[in-house]
Amino acid sequence: MLRFSLDFLILAMLVCTSLLAPAIRASGDDTPTAQIPALQPAAATPPSATESAAQQSAHEDAFAKLLSGATLDGNFTMTDAGATKAGSDAPKLMHDKYTLGEVKKLDGNQWLISARIEYGDKDFTVPLTLPVEWAGDTPVIIVDNVGLPGLGSVSARVMFFADHYAGFWQHGTRTGHLFGVIRHEAAKSAPGDSPGH
Repeated sequence: MLRFSLDFLILAMLVCTSLLAPAIRASGDDTPTAQIPALQPAAATPPSATESAAQQSAHEDAFAKLLSGATLDGNFTMTDAGATKAGSDAPKLMHDKYTLGEVKKLDGNQWLISARIEYGDKDFTVPLTLPVEWAGDTPVIIVDNVGLPGLGSVSARVMFFADHYAGFWQHGTRTGHLFGVIRHEAAKSAPGDSPGH
């Protein structure tokens, strides 16, 4: 928006200068006027296929590093069908935690994510093969009717950005939001090590 405003301001000044120049010259003022170069819009060059592939590969490497060994620690809401009608109570926040093992890209958009899932009285570990789509540089995990132990079929969309995650889930007639932070266990230092050594 600021770039557009500056471009518009400069363009307006150029138009005014070009409109006023004949009047200034007609007034008999022989003072030379500075030439203002015409603005040329910057050519938007789309990245080459090689640059795009390199950028995507960098995004994917960063995503694998972000999630591998991480803990997703947050909350979720739960609403039953029809509970979003006017006058219904707002859903309560409930804690959930996902402890991830290695996260790696497979073929195409498929990723292998080993996850220990903890919420309520549930605690289980399951390897999940899930598609990841990209909104620019932002990864979105797509869960479509994935069977989870003791739960049945679950669907969700979860996006990741700046050490946070957020999304929406559905299980039968129940739906809700999920969100939280991505934590990494602090690197353990060797015995006798202290900061600064």
